[in-house]
Amino acid sequence: MSDPNPCLDCGMCCVQFRVSFYWGEADDAPGGFVPAGLTEKLNLHLRCMQGTNAEPRRCVALEGRPGGRVFCTIYDRRPTPCREFPSHEADGSPNRKCNELRAQIGLPPLQPLAAGQAA
Repeated sequence: MSDPNPCLDCGMCCVQFRVSFYWGEADDAPGGFVPAGLTEKLNLHLRCMQGTNAEPRRCVALEGRPGGRVFCTIYDRRPTPCREFPSHEADGSPNRKCNELRAQIGLPPLQPLAAGQAA
C-alpha cells in the first residue's frame, strides 16, 4: 500500500500563491482544460484561478480547511503551476517551500521519499 498523498491534509499552496497561467490552458480555448468559469483574466496572455489574485488568497477549487482534510475539485484539470509544485523533488527530497508552508499551520515536515518512490 502506498503512502497517503501529503497534499490531502495540507492545502497551504492553494491559499498562499496566485495561480497564474497562460490563457490557452482554459477550456474556452482550443485544447484547454482548466474550467474557464473558475478563472479571471490578468492580461492579454494570462489568467489566474479565482480567489488567488488578492489577499486573503484561497483558490476557488480548494475544498476543505487547510491543515485538515482538503482536495482540489478540478485536480485532473488543474493548471500548470499546480501540476509543477510537487510535495517532493525529483530526487525524493521534500520541497523546501512546501515544508515551510506546512510549518505555518503546525503540520510536520515531509520526509524524504524512499528509493523508488520519487516523482
